[in-house]
Amino acid sequence: MPVRRFEGRVAVVTGASRGIGLGVAQRLVAEGARVALTARNDGPLQEAVDLLGGKEYAIAVAGRADDPQHQVAAVQAAVETFGGLDVLVNNTGINPVAGAVVDTDPAAIMKTFGVNVVAAIGWARAARTAGLGERPGAAIVNMASIAGVRPAPPIGVYGVTKAALIHLTAQLAVELAPRIRVNAVAPAIVKTQFATPLYSGREQEVAAAYPLGRLGVPEDIAAAVAFLAGDDASWVTGQTLVVDGGVTLAGGIG
Repeated sequence: MPVRRFEGRVAVVTGASRGIGLGVAQRLVAEGARVALTARNDGPLQEAVDLLGGKEYAIAVAGRADDPQHQVAAVQAAVETFGGLDVLVNNTGINPVAGAVVDTDPAAIMKTFGVNVVAAIGWARAARTAGLGERPGAAIVNMASIAGVRPAPPIGVYGVTKAALIHLTAQLAVELAPRIRVNAVAPAIVKTQFATPLYSGREQEVAAAYPLGRLGVPEDIAAAVAFLAGDDASWVTGQTLVVDGGVTLAGGIG
């Protein structure tokens, strides 16, 4: 069992009904946290709460990640239910288009930026207003991507939003210091429903480009998030931790 670095602490994890978000929530709860989970659909969220051990450990607040009212409601629910707020994990992201950036519908570009970047600002604002930073050890962890580190065709729009999120991470780290640390994790391909189109039917071929010989799993990313959100990283802020199985070392992007 992992050490209980989050005993007595409260977290909000967005996009947490499955995949990386659920993996992060599982890791935080295993280390002692109480967690408010958010995602669009209530049914899968309730299943996630049950998986985490029930309402003693987690609550579900359904809504759109880019809805400011939902952001406020979710962080308030965390505070009211568990007595405070210590960690925000901005995990929600969308990738609705593929192809050249210059050929992409501007409305789709704006929607992607709205969810992947603007919403992260809104969540940070709502969390700070609700008390994040009032207790020692406050942290925000944003979910970026290696697509934001280097060009990533055919998911260029998604990559540009993640590059913006990486810069936003550094900006918020400066603005919210010293009371709140802000860092990001940049995964390569992780075996989730979200990333399935990137490896479905050819996992061994894709994994062959990774020096460590496999694709990621949610537990890999959850471990990195737990480090950055915990006191072991108390002198780390404004950084983006690449967790990619070595694929960028080998010249790949995923």
